[in-house]
This record gives sequence, structure tokens and C-alpha cells, in this order.
Amino acid sequence: MPPEGDPALAAGAASHWRALEGLYASAAINELFASRLEIERQGEARITFEVTDKVYHAAGAAHGTIYFKMLDDAAFYAANTLVSDRFLLTTGFNLHFTKPVREGLVTAEGRWVSGKRRVLVAESRLVDADGEEIGRGTGTFMRSRIPLSGLPGYGPAR
Repeated sequence: MPPEGDPALAAGAASHWRALEGLYASAAINELFASRLEIERQGEARITFEVTDKVYHAAGAAHGTIYFKMLDDAAFYAANTLVSDRFLLTTGFNLHFTKPVREGLVTAEGRWVSGKRRVLVAESRLVDADGEEIGRGTGTFMRSRIPLSGLPGYGPAR
């Protein structure tokens, strides 16, 4: 849901969120990890993806790489909803594995926690198809010098 108040601000926020979804969709890494970003309100982001045997480690469950990628991305995009001019950079990320996952739909839910100027903090959690938490993370994100408007994928999602 866009910010309350001025309709022009709400339209601008929604446009920024669609552009962030486009940026996510255009990232080459997502050719390896098929997933979809959705932003419905400021400070929140949701990524859905399907876990298959293509992301397994040797013991037959999802490798930690997938946990980190989706937790980091969900927190990152939740934070970047508050910053409309610059690309953020992850400066630190802590994650906790709470349960292995072997297959099925997984959702990464990101939520901005604090900070709006130079450093932002956001958290995220992974939930399996049964609604059980399988991982959790907290990240710090810093404004870069990279303008969002200069990135080729920053535009309406494809």
C-alpha cells in the first residue's frame, strides 16, 4: 500500500516499487535462482521461489546459498523502498538456519527496521509451504553512489 496523503507521492512510491521489481527481475543471478519480487507497501518486500533438487547440497536439502540470497534480497528491497534515488549495498548480514528445506514453494519476507539516511537496517525470514520458518536474517545496507535511474533494469517489471 502506498504512503497515505498526497496522491502524487503515492503514485511516485508505487512507480518506484514497480521499478525495483523490474530491477530485481533483470538481475542475471535470477536466471540461476528463479524467483519473483513483490512490493506492496513501503518498508516491505516479498520474494517467492521454488526449491528443487537443483539447489541441494550433498545431503539432499537446499544449500545455504539459497537461504542467504533470498534473505538478503528480501531485506535489501524492503530497505530500498525507502530510498528512491540510490542503489543500496549490503554492508553486513547475519543469518540463522532454523530448518532444512528439500522442496516446495518458499517465501522470503523482508521488513525495514530502522535508519533512513546513510545506513538502513532490515530483517527477513524464510517461510516454507507449510508456513514454518526455515531461516531468518538481519542486514545493514548503505546508500551507494550508484543512481537507480542509471541502471538498465530499473523500470517496470517485465
